[in-house]
Amino acid sequence: MSKSPVFLTGCAGFIGMHTTKRLLDQGETVIGVDNINPYYSVDLKRDRLKQLEHPNFHFHEVDISDRQAMEKIWTTYEPKRAINLAAQAGVRYSIENPFAYISSNITGFLVMLELCRHQKDFANLVYASTSSIYGSSTNMPFVEDQMTAVPISLYAATKSGNELMAQSYNYLYGMPATGLRFFTVYGPWGRPDMAAFKFTKAILAGEPLDLYNAGKMKRDFTYVEDIVSGVVAAVNRKPTNKIGERHPIYNLGNNRCEDLPRIITLIEETLGKKALINNMPMQLGDVKETYANIDKAKAELGYSPQTTIDTGVPNFVRWYMDYHK
Repeated sequence: MSKSPVFLTGCAGFIGMHTTKRLLDQGETVIGVDNINPYYSVDLKRDRLKQLEHPNFHFHEVDISDRQAMEKIWTTYEPKRAINLAAQAGVRYSIENPFAYISSNITGFLVMLELCRHQKDFANLVYASTSSIYGSSTNMPFVEDQMTAVPISLYAATKSGNELMAQSYNYLYGMPATGLRFFTVYGPWGRPDMAAFKFTKAILAGEPLDLYNAGKMKRDFTYVEDIVSGVVAAVNRKPTNKIGERHPIYNLGNNRCEDLPRIITLIEETLGKKALINNMPMQLGDVKETYANIDKAKAELGYSPQTTIDTGVPNFVRWYMDYHK
């Protein structure tokens, strides 16, 4: 009997592209969904899709909040596993465009939950959560069972809502789901609104880069290929049959708390060019520090990040220079 395909939303996104590619390399069939929205460069998203040209990849340009369109695709393939990476991302953008987050992150996620719960013999819905749901907590490193009911951005609130929605479907219907809290993902094909991308672009252009809170910020920077290893391990995990235990949540980070200026230094060294700094105040909705405890993911998923920023950041910069010629 052939293996059921993996239904993956957000396949033209940063993590979505890398995850799809890994699954295809492992012999999986992937049903990819993405609406190619213009939050950032549509050309970048189309170029990512070009990396996924494969006989086992079936792409559908659809918005996940479009219930009828999603049902039509789903019933065509009847997948038993799903990975929901489609979301309106970004803490700062959620302050400017809040309705985009409700449509994609809440309505779209509800559509996915409904599709999964009605699928016979459904095995697992893996979905992206975020380190942002820990809010401004200073209790570090963050552990999965600490309080997260204090989001300080709408983006974080929608992701916290996803975890609560999945938990309710787990309780009501016994629907297996796995939540993954990503910590500052970076790497080749990354998003233009993320620090490594913005810093590299500014330094190459000889323009000042905006450094918030005078650079007094720390992040658990996690290389994209390490994140993908966690996602793939999660979707292949066999959930327990006990109601209430079918919805584990894992931190996926690098288990290192890095100073933001260190990222700038690594970019400067790779480019052989110094940065011009424009010190800015702390941004509304942002946090000063993130740091993941990954013991649970190590024990239950075999998650073991391999790439430090000393390797990962130069990898990103080289990709950036090659991509932009």
